[in-house]
Amino acid sequence: MTAQTNAAQESVAADRFALIGAGPMGLAMAKLLKEQGIPFQGFELHSDVGGLWDIDAPQSTMYETAHLISSKKMTQFHDFPMAEDVAEYPSHWEMRRYFCDFARHYDLYKDYAFNCQVLSCDPLGGSGDGWRVTWRDGEGQEHSAVFAGVLIANGTLAEPNVPSFKGHFDGEQIHSAQYRDPRQFADKRVLIVGAGNSGCDIAVDAIHHGVSCDISMRRGYYFVPKYVFGKPADTMGGAIRLPMWLKRRVDGMILKWFVGDPQKYGFPKPDYALYESHPVVNSLILFHAGHGDLTVRPDIDHIDGKTVHFTDGSQADYDMILTATGYLLHYPFIDKELLNWQGAAPHLYLNCMHPKRDDLFVLGMVEASGLGWQGRHEQAEMVARYIKGLRDGSAGAAQLKREKSAGFERATGGMNYLKLARMAYYVDKATYRKAVTGWIAALTGGRA
Repeated sequence: MTAQTNAAQESVAADRFALIGAGPMGLAMAKLLKEQGIPFQGFELHSDVGGLWDIDAPQSTMYETAHLISSKKMTQFHDFPMAEDVAEYPSHWEMRRYFCDFARHYDLYKDYAFNCQVLSCDPLGGSGDGWRVTWRDGEGQEHSAVFAGVLIANGTLAEPNVPSFKGHFDGEQIHSAQYRDPRQFADKRVLIVGAGNSGCDIAVDAIHHGVSCDISMRRGYYFVPKYVFGKPADTMGGAIRLPMWLKRRVDGMILKWFVGDPQKYGFPKPDYALYESHPVVNSLILFHAGHGDLTVRPDIDHIDGKTVHFTDGSQADYDMILTATGYLLHYPFIDKELLNWQGAAPHLYLNCMHPKRDDLFVLGMVEASGLGWQGRHEQAEMVARYIKGLRDGSAGAAQLKREKSAGFERATGGMNYLKLARMAYYVDKATYRKAVTGWIAALTGGRA
C-alpha cells in the first residue's frame, strides 16, 4: 500500500458487503439486500445513480440520440413499472429519470458513497475471511475498510474495444464511447466500423448530419424492426415456447415479411444461424440503405492517409472513422484470477457466482435477447437470498453451494454462440431464467 493509503483511516465492517456500482444492476442489488436484511455499503464513481444511462457520468458511453432497443414493457422492473407517459422506446434521459426515481422510491441514496472510485479489492484469506476494499473519495483521500464480501456491479460497457488497422489515418478516429452529439459529424465524410446496434444507430445520425456515411462490416447481421403490426417487436409472441429449430423458422419468416432481404442493399449474409448472435434492432438503417444514403463496405484492409482500402479492393476517402466495435469486460480493481477468468470473461455459475467463494459475486455480467432488467433483478434476488440462506444455514443455500462447486457450463441452452468477446457471457433467456427462478424457489423453501 502507498503511504497515503497507510495514513488513511481503516474501519472494519465484518458483516457488511461492499457493493460497487449504482447503475441498474447495482440498484437492483441494493434494493434486494435491504429486503433480505443484509448490511452493505454502496460505492459509486459518479455523483448520482443510473450508471451509463446518465450521460454526465464519467464512464458513460451514452450519446444524445440513444434510446432503448427493447421496449419499456419488456425491459422495466416488474415491481417498478415506467410511467405511462414514457415512450415505448425510452430515451436515455427518460431512463436516467427512471433510475433516479427507483433509488428514491426504495430509499437507496443513503446507502451509497458517491464520487468514490474503488481502487482495489483484496481477500484477507479464503472464502469468509473478509475483503479489504480501498477507495478514493471526491476529495482525493484514500480510505480502506474490511467487508464480509464484495458485490461487483460496475457494468459491462465501459471499456472500449478499440481495433487497430494497418497504416495510418490522417483524419479523426474515435470509438463510439467518445461519441456524444450528431454535430460531431458536421462537414465530414464518415466511416462507421461495426454494425451492431450502436453502430447502426450512430450511422443514421451520420447520414443526417455528415456529408456522407459508409459502414464497414466484417460479418452479416439479422435485422429486427422495432415495430411489428404496430406493436413493439419484442412484445410479440412468447406465449408458447417453441423448440429453437421451429422458432428460427417462424421468426425468420416474420423477418422476411417485415425486413425483406438486407443483401439486396449490400449487407453481407450472416454466416451463422438466427439467435447465435445478438440481432440488430433498428428500423432505419435498411430504410436509408434502400434510399442510397448509406454504402455498405467490407472489412478494412489498410489505411493510407485519408484513404481507406477495403478487402474487396475498393477504396474511399474519409474525414472521420468511428469504431463501433463494442466493449470489453473490465474490473480494474480486482485481480482476474480471483474472478475465475477464462477466455474473454469470468467463468461463474449462472454468470454471477464464484465456484469456490461465497463472498464474491459479479452482478449484471449477463446478456440475452429479451432478458430485460427483470431477468437481471432475478439474478440479484438469487444472490441476495443465497447470502441470507448461508447465514441462516438453509438447506436451499447448502444445495446451491454444492451445485456451483461441482463444475458447470454457461446456460446457453445448447446454442452455438459466436466465439466473440461480446458473446462470452451470452445466455439463452429461457434456460437462464428457469435456472435462476428455480434457485429462488429453493432458497425460499421450495425445490430447485
